[in-house]
Amino acid sequence: MKVSFVIPPCYDHKQPAERSAGCTRVVYPAPNIYELTVAAAVRAIDGVEVAYKDCVFCKMKSRDFASWAASDSSDVYMIWTVNLSIESDLQAIADIRKSHPDTPIVLMGPGPTYFTEKCLNGDANVFVVRGEPDETVCELVEYLRDGRQPDDSIKGLSRFIDGRVKNNMPRPLMKDLDSRPFPARDLVKDQDFHNPKLKTGPYTTMFTSRNCPYRCIYCVPSSLSFAREIEFRREHNRKPTIGFRSLESVEAEIARLHAEGVKAIGFMDDNFIWNEERTAGLCAILKKYDMRWGCEARVDAITEPIAKMLGDSNCCYVDLGVESFDDKILEYVKKGITVADIYRAVELLEKYHVPVKLNILIGSSPLETRETVLHTLAEAKKLNVDQVMFNIVSPFPGTEFYKICKENGWLKGNEYVPTDVQRQSILELPGISSSEMEKLLFHNNLRFFFSYKFISRQIRRFRSWKEFTHSLRALKIKLFG
Repeated sequence: MKVSFVIPPCYDHKQPAERSAGCTRVVYPAPNIYELTVAAAVRAIDGVEVAYKDCVFCKMKSRDFASWAASDSSDVYMIWTVNLSIESDLQAIADIRKSHPDTPIVLMGPGPTYFTEKCLNGDANVFVVRGEPDETVCELVEYLRDGRQPDDSIKGLSRFIDGRVKNNMPRPLMKDLDSRPFPARDLVKDQDFHNPKLKTGPYTTMFTSRNCPYRCIYCVPSSLSFAREIEFRREHNRKPTIGFRSLESVEAEIARLHAEGVKAIGFMDDNFIWNEERTAGLCAILKKYDMRWGCEARVDAITEPIAKMLGDSNCCYVDLGVESFDDKILEYVKKGITVADIYRAVELLEKYHVPVKLNILIGSSPLETRETVLHTLAEAKKLNVDQVMFNIVSPFPGTEFYKICKENGWLKGNEYVPTDVQRQSILELPGISSSEMEKLLFHNNLRFFFSYKFISRQIRRFRSWKEFTHSLRALKIKLFG
């Protein structure tokens, strides 16, 4: 049986959805390691051949997708769907149906986990895998391989049957992440991935944990963690527990990547730094294999020993989610940090020569005004950080912020519409309009990324013309689409 993992083309003629992070459009290419991990697990099933078709990478036009599908002989199609890709993916399914009316199609990711009925679309041969997909997908593939009709026993599965949506019982969270195979990166070996913040390659992404325990009301973590969280909250009304990989498992994967010639890793963990002991182990592994790397972390996790570990182990960036330089806004969004914490973290990382990227989120609270945004932007620019990323909050369904916005009528059109947080707003807050937020975002991006300080700092770090052109292309997409 042939199972094909497909990334459909973008039917709306915009930048394609970024399916790993899940809330933006592609700025620079990166492998979807969550999908590739599922692909590796499916490939281990007896009698199953796995293929991978990335229509975005091969620049396939939407008008050509139906022709490709007509010539393809897959027995099952798998699509990792995020909110921004739902409409394109549904059109891709319609094109597949022109030549494969009964072929099973499986959707997974945060999009179908939340918008289950919309994604099933009344098709009895479309299946939605909710939440953490690894085990559910493998069980479903075994049913399909054996010619059995998927039934109620497959936990985490939704399907359209007898004229209605049938949601099977949720699947418990995986307890042993070490049991998962490493991502099937060989399926994308022809793709050239890069990260402008690392400025070297070959590059890939990786994770050492799943989910984050903190209570930020707006937060959409990685697309896997968000799917996991949406599903878990339905039953337990709280965030899911964190899943960790052992240091031994992490080292085994990094050793393999090193043997394959990989030189740079961007860690996709929602929060990479948990404590000094685990961080010391991870940094020692990365230093041993001479990797250039970067991660995401909370400012209150940065202690002096941790900052020193990062500096000593070739850490090339730390993404800090600071969101605002207003303590009242930070308190409202339940960030669990103060402005003083931000300054201290940046000071420590700079002391040990670790480049810092600040993530600023405009409009995350009804306390936001033009003045608070301008204050945050001014404070961010005063700090001697490597980069500042400005985004506009989107009230994603499944978050506490969505409920607040819905109840108060702050959503344009009174409902969520998938939106690129790097460019657009669907919020009309009491103190600031969507158009004001969009203008502030665009103008401050221009001021920061075209500043002499930013340009001179970045140019000194490029190791090749190729890396420079990759970064320039990413900047153009970020600013102008």
